[in-house]
Amino acid sequence: MIDWSGYIGLILEGAWVTVQLTLMGSALALVAAFAAGLGRLSRFMAVRMLATTYIEFFRGTSIFVQLFWAYFVLPFAGITLTPLQAGVLALGLNVGAYGAEVVRGAVKAIGREQREACIALNLTRGQAMRHVILPQALPLMLPTFCNNAIELLKGTAVVSLISLTDMTFQAQVVRAQTGSTLIPFATILVLYFIMASVISSGMRWLERRATRGLDGVRA
Repeated sequence: MIDWSGYIGLILEGAWVTVQLTLMGSALALVAAFAAGLGRLSRFMAVRMLATTYIEFFRGTSIFVQLFWAYFVLPFAGITLTPLQAGVLALGLNVGAYGAEVVRGAVKAIGREQREACIALNLTRGQAMRHVILPQALPLMLPTFCNNAIELLKGTAVVSLISLTDMTFQAQVVRAQTGSTLIPFATILVLYFIMASVISSGMRWLERRATRGLDGVRA
C-alpha cells in the first residue's frame, strides 16, 4: 500500500509555487497591460510604436519560446534569472500583451460626451483619464481580466519545463515514484479548479465594487 499523505503534501508544496507564480505574474501582467494599452493611445508616435511592438511580439510568439528565452538565453546577455523569476517574467509579459488590448478597447469605448465634459471642466488629459475615463472603463475590463488571470493560472504548468517545482512538476514526480497517474493528476485537476474559482469569485466582487455609483453614467 502507498502512503499518499507525503505525496499529496508534495503536490501541495507545488501548489504554493503555482499560487506565487499566478499572483506575481498577474501583478506584472496588470502593469504591462495598462502601460502598453494606454501607450497605444498616446499622442506620441514613438510611444505608440513601442507599445504596439511589445503587444504584437508577445502575442505572436509562443509562451514556451518566451520562457526558454527568459531562462536559457538571457544569461548570455548577463541577466541570470531563477526559474521563478523567469516564469513570472514570461507569463506576466505574455498575458499583459493580451490585457493591453483590453485596456485600449475599454478606454475607447467610453463615450465622446464624457471626454467633452472633461474639456468643459478644463481637466488635463491626465486628470480626465485618472478621474473620469478609467473609473468608467475599469468595469468593462474586469470580465476579460478575469479570463486572462485564469489563463495565466493554467499557463503556469509550462514552468515545469525549466524544472520549477510547481504542482504540475510535482504531480509528474509523484507519478514517476508511485506509478499512479490517476491520483496525482486528479489532485492537481481539483486544485486548478479551486484556484480558478477563487479568481472568478474575486473578480466578480471587484466588478460589483467598481460599478457602484456608475449606473447611468457611461455614455
